[in-house]
Amino acid sequence: MTGRLIVVSNRIPTDEVPSGGLVVAMHEALSDQGGTWIGAHPDPASEPTDALERLPAQGYDKRAFRLTEEERQTFYLGYANSVLWPLCHRRVDLIALETEYAEGYLAVNARVARQVASLAGPDDLIWVQDYHFFPLAAELRRLGCRARIGLFLHIPFPVASDLAALPERDAFPRWLSAYDLLGLQTQADVARCLELFRSLPDAEMFLDGKVKHGARLFAVAAFPIGIDAEGMAAAAAVGGGREMVKLAPDEDLVIGVDRLDYSKGLPNRLRAFGQVLEHTELGARRPHLIQIAPPSRGDVPAYQRIRAELDAIASEVNGCHADLGWTPIQYINRSYPRETLARLFRAARIGLVTPLADGMNLVAKEFVAAQDPADPGVLVLSRTAGAAERLSEALLVNPFDIDDIARAIEAGLAMPLEERTARHAALRAEVFERDVAAWRSDYLRALSAVTVAPALA
Repeated sequence: MTGRLIVVSNRIPTDEVPSGGLVVAMHEALSDQGGTWIGAHPDPASEPTDALERLPAQGYDKRAFRLTEEERQTFYLGYANSVLWPLCHRRVDLIALETEYAEGYLAVNARVARQVASLAGPDDLIWVQDYHFFPLAAELRRLGCRARIGLFLHIPFPVASDLAALPERDAFPRWLSAYDLLGLQTQADVARCLELFRSLPDAEMFLDGKVKHGARLFAVAAFPIGIDAEGMAAAAAVGGGREMVKLAPDEDLVIGVDRLDYSKGLPNRLRAFGQVLEHTELGARRPHLIQIAPPSRGDVPAYQRIRAELDAIASEVNGCHADLGWTPIQYINRSYPRETLARLFRAARIGLVTPLADGMNLVAKEFVAAQDPADPGVLVLSRTAGAAERLSEALLVNPFDIDDIARAIEAGLAMPLEERTARHAALRAEVFERDVAAWRSDYLRALSAVTVAPALA
């Protein structure tokens, strides 16, 4: 790689010390190689502007664009999270089709493209993060940008048949083919992407994973994202998780940590835990569920509905099974630092990760990394999470089947030490070998190696 690395993401860390796996990975890549990180400033602008705001440098250039409140409603809450998010998570019934959403999404992408093009040289690598910027490469090509441009999609790739619900379905393949490298989470995502292009009369597949669409030749490959496994393990080793939540000696901790989102399968999870309580015999060890679900996108109606549903289910289960001095479900709508979560994961007998659809789900990997290898907890993992493709030693469940989830929780609680340690050893090897640093280096190596295809016709 001879040029700079330019990272484009919806959000950019404004704290002096970055935290979180993805943020740390980008920070380290830019610190090592030099370059520029461009992202949306958390504070709104009064009106749209092409000027990028310089943020305090951290060994590399950081610049932010500001969204107006109207753009936040159309680009972010509207098209990105009320159209593309449900599309990619197979909930086309929740897509909100408003003309101004697409207009705002395309306008913001066009403006960001102008900002990136003003900085990028032909030898630079432009690494675009996620679904907020599907059209960005096409806009950059239109402006004459000749740099290598890659996209990494953190969420599931949409099912081809669901794209019929997208008004911009004809433009969608052109958006993707303007990139030189499409990085997806799993082989299943790659298969869905190839299925889309096989359905197009002007597309051609090659055995090396490349796709030709019109005048564009680009690569599609899986790069399963990892975590800072060493950091999570070190934070968990501090211990004290049982004391933090004041567990009684006869209680086993079951934990779930998810954004409050309809894709996470939380209603079925709480109902399954209620079934476990019904099967728990008097005098047996009692399971105690802590479900941490920080609110997200609270302005979107679908998120308001899921919060109300979960409040009702948690209240019902607790009302049926609580006792004096004991409440079986702690349902918490706030976030906690990674260090706190690591200690809770280590104390847990069961980690519940049961999304209906998920690109990867890093909580599953964090739970594995946090365990004591000599006495590990059990990961109950949805088959529809991207993590399940390689974490096959977890107890895999159908997240739509409440009975299946309940049986897995009960099996995990009863699992003997020998089986727990054997399963965990296999999971741990995967999580530590394919950490976030390996993901970053694998992707950038592949993007550096591509040959820039002809400009869009």
